[in-house]
This record gives sequence, C-alpha cells and structure tokens, in this order.
Amino acid sequence: MLTDNSETTVRRVAASAGVPGRWLKVFEEEGRVLEWLGPDWSPDEPGFLMTTRLERQAAPPPAAPEGHRLRVWTRDGVTRVLITTADGAFAARGQIATTGTTAVVDQIETAAEHRRKGLGSLVMRTLQHSAAGRGAISGVLGGTPDGRALYESLGWRTIAPLVSVYYDPAPPPSAGTGAAGPAPDA
Repeated sequence: MLTDNSETTVRRVAASAGVPGRWLKVFEEEGRVLEWLGPDWSPDEPGFLMTTRLERQAAPPPAAPEGHRLRVWTRDGVTRVLITTADGAFAARGQIATTGTTAVVDQIETAAEHRRKGLGSLVMRTLQHSAAGRGAISGVLGGTPDGRALYESLGWRTIAPLVSVYYDPAPPPSAGTGAAGPAPDA
C-alpha cells in the first residue's frame, strides 16, 4: 500500500516487483496509475479509501436475526465477527484491527444468498462498536463498488480512489520456440 502516490514512487516500487502475483495499491485514479506502469501490470476492480468517526453507542448492536448465530472474538487486537445460519453455514463476516485511535476494517463479506437481510450492517456495527470500546475514534477501510453503498449507509465517506494492480508478466518464450511455434522434431 503506497501512501506516496507520486509517479516516481509508483514507478520505482513497480520496477522492483520481480515476483509474479505481487500486488500494489495506490491512492490515485486508475487511468493515471496504469499510464505509469508497464504492460505486465493488471488492474483489479476499482476501490475507495473510506473513513468514519467511531463513537461508542450506549447500547450494543442488535442480536443476529432469527435463524442466525453471531459470534464475536478478539485476539491480538483484531476483532472478528462471524454470522452463520442455524446449521452452521457461512452467512457474513468481517474483522477490525485497532491501532491506538484508528481502527482498520477488512474482509467484510456477505454470502450472496444472505445479502439484503441486514447482515453486512450488523457485522459493521458490531465491529465499529468493539473498536470504539477499545478507544478507536476513527475507522478506515478499502471499499469495493459492491460494499460502498453499505458503508455509506452507515456514515462512511470516500476520501480517495484506491487502485489495486497486480504484477502478471507474460511468460518468457520457451527454449526451441520461435514466432512460428515449437521447432519440428529432428
């Protein structure tokens, strides 16, 4: 994740990638970043850097809806939320890491068959409540187009575009091949 989104820094970091599958995330417009990178870099879906003020609510978030189970646990400063169905099938999840007065939200996911039931909102409210209880006053996350409406409905605001690209170089030509294909058998 680059916080210095200058062309010079992006080009320098990209040139040192070396390993296929390496990811680079930059707070900048996608078109601009792609101009700075070579053809061996591919974009992922667009993203957004988002933030909100965290405040501890007097009452905790509501319980999971009927037919669902909500589990919350914290280890090493990371709180995880998991919502499952009564039979244990995955429905929604997320996590938040508190680092002083800032908390970072990550891995928010709702199974397709469980969307539009308020589970994503419950995950987020539970995570925010937990982080605020540990002293965090601001939250940040890298949102996707699918999640953006949920986050905005909970008071989050976009502060920058977030471009994710990965290094995917073309394979080197094999020995004994040329433009016409493999060499014929002798």
